[in-house]
Amino acid sequence: MDYSIRIAAWAELRADAMLIRNEVFVAEQRVPAELEMDDMDAVCAHAIAYDAAGMPLATGRLLPDGHIGRLAVRSRRRGQGIGGAVLQALMAVARQRGDREVVLNAQTHAAPFYGSHGFAREGEEFMEAGIPHIRMRAWLA
Repeated sequence: MDYSIRIAAWAELRADAMLIRNEVFVAEQRVPAELEMDDMDAVCAHAIAYDAAGMPLATGRLLPDGHIGRLAVRSRRRGQGIGGAVLQALMAVARQRGDREVVLNAQTHAAPFYGSHGFAREGEEFMEAGIPHIRMRAWLA
């Protein structure tokens, strides 16, 4: 493993999280910037994976209600398990604070990835920011 994961508040991780989210969601996926950033960041637990040189590689957040979101991995580091490690770190935070489940709105193409981490699909596909999504839930042991 050539990366480490840091969990902290928005005030500490904002610059690195915004860098990744702007690169992946705004530039790559064409999500409008005003939809990507919201007021919930300030109350979330954030996770960022860093390489050995301190370069941010991936990010995600955990909302107070147990919703995981804004999971993004920079394109050159996808497929290396980093996104799964960030997801597992956020699930561990939820477990430690006593949450019994976590939910997320997965981009439909990413549903198999989340399924491999214990998430099950719920309901019908829906559109969010012009991208097909599916709600998914995982129970925490």
